[in-house]
Amino acid sequence: MNVSSERFSANVRRALGDERLQDALAQATGRFQEARALAFDAYPEGEALRDLARDVKVHTIGSLDRYLGELADSVERTGGVVHWAADAAEARQIVVDLARAYDARLAVKSKSMTTEEIALNEALEAAGVETVETDLGEFIVQVAGETPSHIIAPAIHKTREDVTELFAARLGSPRLERHDELTREARRLLRQRFRRAGIGISGVNFAVAATGTVVIVENEGNARLSTSLPRVHVAVMGMEKVVPDLASLAVFLKVLARSATGQKASSYVSLLTGPRRGGEEDGPERFHLVILDNGRSRLLADPELREALHCIRCGACLNVCPIYRHAGGHAYGWVYSGPIGAVITPSLVGHGRAAELPFASTLCGACRDVCPVRIDLPRLLLAQRAAVVRGRHREKRRRGERFLVRLFVFFMASPRRYRWASRLLYWTTRVLPRPPGLGGWTRVRDFPVPARRTFRDRWERR
Repeated sequence: MNVSSERFSANVRRALGDERLQDALAQATGRFQEARALAFDAYPEGEALRDLARDVKVHTIGSLDRYLGELADSVERTGGVVHWAADAAEARQIVVDLARAYDARLAVKSKSMTTEEIALNEALEAAGVETVETDLGEFIVQVAGETPSHIIAPAIHKTREDVTELFAARLGSPRLERHDELTREARRLLRQRFRRAGIGISGVNFAVAATGTVVIVENEGNARLSTSLPRVHVAVMGMEKVVPDLASLAVFLKVLARSATGQKASSYVSLLTGPRRGGEEDGPERFHLVILDNGRSRLLADPELREALHCIRCGACLNVCPIYRHAGGHAYGWVYSGPIGAVITPSLVGHGRAAELPFASTLCGACRDVCPVRIDLPRLLLAQRAAVVRGRHREKRRRGERFLVRLFVFFMASPRRYRWASRLLYWTTRVLPRPPGLGGWTRVRDFPVPARRTFRDRWERR
């Protein structure tokens, strides 16, 4: 998916005009919010665990080189192979080369935003490797020829009726009306793929440096099939997913499920350490771990934005964001959406390609309030906005903005000029209720008409 900041406004307008999308987003994000609130209300230790999770992330990201080195040593000690990918192209090539080396013609994948980030499916298909998403939501959007719209709920933008029509039109399925019938149909189709797959590909929720264990959290069981039935398992992780030890992992598992879906624990938590050993019946014969940079080093080197690497991809900030809840994930134009997407996308793909995204926020702070590791997302959004303004992006708007800011400073710097401007503004808005140049703002809002008598006038007469 190509990021295009120019498309963002157009994408939002389309989303706002789609009533079915609005209904689907409202229902799904509303359920997630309610479930999260109930989960933390019933768990008194939750807030303290959020503090602890943040402390662990601050420590780990502050010593990332050390823990990545320890992780690589641990994986190799347990029989796995580690690959380092500087960017998306290198990561794609590594996985494609592995598929060719093992003569894999069919790959089954569990849900992974990191493989979406590097556009892995397209690369595998181009290399002649059929690639099938096995998470139900991912399977639905793959059949639809779309991309995920949410970090944890890829098909959040689709209603049951949408899926019924999709399966009938694309898969030749009978018109199935109930959720369980649709799920059973997807399971029937996918089970055939699991049996034939030569390679299984997964993401990584966490990777434990001390043991070389990769951790996959899910609710469907498809990740276990994807990583154990094929003879080769390839896991792809962003380098920020490392945690020091199993004790640290336990903290994140407790806050992740509650923040993401409101569960005490996810249905399946798989801890995978290397390939199958002698005497073991389950697991792959070969295990490969691809550790991806792809712009994360830029975030790490930026003291203002480094905090974004604390994210554990729970999706809670999307569910409470008033922008995401109306625009949906596709409006953002890339893999990561919502507040966290608006923060990390400009750094991962360049501000020139995502200059609008940091401004897609009301800065209400709801995202900060629900973040399980207490990332100060409004502060990071402001930092990205400042970076956009400092750069040469949006040049036409930038000249107008600079003029308006200088005009504002000119009037605010002098009490006399401020008083004169206040009176001028009052009479101007009497004649022009919608001032020119503010059409984007006043199209959905009433411009506040200043009082005839200002507070200063009232104070002096008092």
